[in-house]
Amino acid sequence: MAEKLNVGVIGAGRIGRLHAEHLAHRVPGVKLVAISDIIVSAAEQVAAQLQIPAAYQDHRRIMDDPAIQAVVICSSTDTHSQMIEDAAAAGKQIFCEKPIDYDLGRIDHALAAVEQAGVRLQIGFNRRFDPNFRRVRDVVAAGQIGRPHVLRITSRDPQPPPIAYVKVSGGIFLDMTIHDFDMARFLMGEEVDEVYAAGGVLVDPAIGEAGDVDTALITLRFQSGALGAIDNSRKAVYGYDQRVEVLGSDGMVAVSNNLPNSAVVSTAQAVTGSLPLFFFVERYTESYIAEMKAFVEAVMQDTTPLVTGLDGRKPVVMGYAAAKSYRENRPVKLSEVDA
Repeated sequence: MAEKLNVGVIGAGRIGRLHAEHLAHRVPGVKLVAISDIIVSAAEQVAAQLQIPAAYQDHRRIMDDPAIQAVVICSSTDTHSQMIEDAAAAGKQIFCEKPIDYDLGRIDHALAAVEQAGVRLQIGFNRRFDPNFRRVRDVVAAGQIGRPHVLRITSRDPQPPPIAYVKVSGGIFLDMTIHDFDMARFLMGEEVDEVYAAGGVLVDPAIGEAGDVDTALITLRFQSGALGAIDNSRKAVYGYDQRVEVLGSDGMVAVSNNLPNSAVVSTAQAVTGSLPLFFFVERYTESYIAEMKAFVEAVMQDTTPLVTGLDGRKPVVMGYAAAKSYRENRPVKLSEVDA
C-alpha cells in the first residue's frame, strides 16, 4: 500500500462535505483526490473550498480511476448497495454511510460482492467511536458492573427533518433508531433476540400523513435475557439529547449529554447551565474523525474494519422487526423477519 491512501468521496451533501473536510484536514495518511455529486455544482463548491483536485457529476469517474484506492460513499441511501457493488468490482476499499440498504436481499448481494472482491467495507455507525460511549462499552466488557441487566438509550433530535426526507427515509426505525439499535449491540456486546415497539405522532401531523411516527419507545430482549429500552423523539426543544445507561449486577455506568461548557450559574433566582450541543454535527465531530481514522488504519494495516458489513446489516433487521412490532402491536423476534 502507498504511503498515502488516495480517496474519492461520492456525495457532496451535508455528510459528504463533513467527511471531505475531515479527510482533507484532520485524517493523516490520506490524499483526497476527487469528489462527485449528481448536482455537480455542489461537488465543485466543496472541491474549491478544500482544494480537491477533481470534481465530477458522474461517480463512475471515481470508480474508474486506478489511482483512487478507496471510496467514501455519502450518496442517498437508495444508491448505497449498488455503489458498494460497483466499488467492490473496481477493487476499491469502501467506507459507506448507514444504512447499506433498506432491503435485506440487496444488502446480502452487496456484502457478497465485497467478500468476493476481497476488499474492506466499513459502515458509518460513528457513535461507536464517541469517547463517552466507548467508555461505557469498555466498562461493560471489562465486567466492572457485573452482568448487565438493563440498558437505557435516549436519542432525541432537536427538530424533525423535512417531510420530503421523511417520505424517503424508510421510517423512524430504519432512519433514526437504527443508530440506537447499533449502539445496543455494541454497548452490551451481545445480540438482540426480540423487540417490541410503540409509536405515536406527537410532534407533527404531517409525519403521520407521510406514514411514519415521530415518537417511539422500543424494548429489547437480549439473548442473555437482559433488557433494553430506547426512547426516540423527533423534537426535543432543548437540543440534541443523547444519553446512555447500563445497569448491572454490581453497579451502573451512565453517560449524559455533551455541553458547550460545564459552567453552572447559581443565583438566588435559579441554578442554570448550558443546553446540550444542538445537533449531530456538533455532538459527534470527534467520533466522525475517529471513525475515518479507523477506516484508513484498517486499509493501510490490512486489518478488519471496526464496523463491518455484518454490523451494518443487523440493525436493519432490528428496524424491520420494530416496524412489524409497531404495526401488529406485539413483540417480534428477529428470526421472524430474517429467516
